Amino acid sequence: MKKIFFVFGFLIFANSLFSQDAKLINKNALMKTVTLLSSTEFGGRLAGSEGFDKAAKYMASEYAKLKLKPAGDEGGFFQYFHTEYNDIVGPCKLNLMNGWEISNEYLIGKHFSVRGFSGSGDVKANVVFCGYGISQPENDYDDYQNVDVKGKIVMIFKQLPSWKLKEKDWNSSLRYRSEIAYNHGAAAVLFVSKPNDKNPQKPIGSVMDGEGKQIETLPQLQIDISVANDILAKNNIKLKYLQTKIDSTKKPSSIATATIANVEVKAKYEKEKKTENIIAILEGSDPILTNEYIVVSAHLDHIGTHANEVMYPGANDDASGSAAVLELARAFCSQKEKPKRSIIFMLYACEETGLLGAKFFAEHPVVPLQNINSQINMDCIAFGDSIQIGNGKSVPELWKMVEDIDASNDKLSVKDTWNGGGADGTPLHEKGIPMAYFVTKDSYGHLHL
Repeated sequence: MKKIFFVFGFLIFANSLFSQDAKLINKNALMKTVTLLSSTEFGGRLAGSEGFDKAAKYMASEYAKLKLKPAGDEGGFFQYFHTEYNDIVGPCKLNLMNGWEISNEYLIGKHFSVRGFSGSGDVKANVVFCGYGISQPENDYDDYQNVDVKGKIVMIFKQLPSWKLKEKDWNSSLRYRSEIAYNHGAAAVLFVSKPNDKNPQKPIGSVMDGEGKQIETLPQLQIDISVANDILAKNNIKLKYLQTKIDSTKKPSSIATATIANVEVKAKYEKEKKTENIIAILEGSDPILTNEYIVVSAHLDHIGTHANEVMYPGANDDASGSAAVLELARAFCSQKEKPKRSIIFMLYACEETGLLGAKFFAEHPVVPLQNINSQINMDCIAFGDSIQIGNGKSVPELWKMVEDIDASNDKLSVKDTWNGGGADGTPLHEKGIPMAYFVTKDSYGHLHL
């Protein structure tokens, strides 16, 4: 795959803002910021963690050096709010057992990952495969109908089926399906990707579990497909066969395996933990237009560190976008002639848990919403084979402007786009504020790295 560093995505946008060329954007400075934010010093930047707070303070200090106006609470750069917080402190393990002896020992970060909102527990029990983990007997579909999972470890597909049952949409929340397993008596849950997908997802770090009750006694892992096949080996069945059978018949094919597993997770959950968006303003030079604002944004948070063994550095997602916001701020502040309109340089928290920082800002804006005339949001802009400008169908004029600039410069953007927002730009988009979303294309392999 061809690498394109995010400096190019920057140049497309920067050329539309500066009267001179985009050499003001310093690639080395960008890489320095990404490297720092991705280092062990910041521990994977899980919102609410000490590492995230340290990263937020660093970025705020860089804003202060530029003499930007603090736009947070109490005259500072931070806009505070509270979020759910779950610290995976460890130990965390996954083993297959032969009596009291370990037959297969797996590595965290390679063979399995811990779900960000996993509960705690040390469970040794048989594994029961329960398809998609759906229980809708009223619609004649129940993966739990003919199996007993009480006190057992349930293994289910992480992704939903591609088909619907009686035109009913499935609930995609992993927290929802974990609760279903728990309500049927499960003692732990193993999520696994669908093997028949084109590019089955490897175990990743993620705190995107959806809304609902936190079950603090239910360990939850994502396992590799090879581990799932090890679990099914004593039944002489492969995971591909089970997915094919369920998808072709649209009927459950749950089985109690002959395999005993040992799952252990230790986590510390807090229902409300203080965290913060980081907000600074460069005031416009025009006495009238200074009251209009452009938001330039990215998210600073990522997944954090699990069991002191695996850190998710989040270089692409989204240290790259955060570095871009900071470098644009530096470029604007270096100009003798300031922009006519004011610019809000925004670093959101809690994107990984569902755009919570962006939603909080949209409901608690630091300037009147009607005075924000557009937003540029950047997420995962460090690695890929081209640049995509999302939300173009919602704001064709803005999308065409970016396309025209690219056509006369680097020619890196692709033509396909969509409507309806994108990542942290979505909450303001839903408030009627035009938004262009910058993201590299074909970079999924570096999403949570």
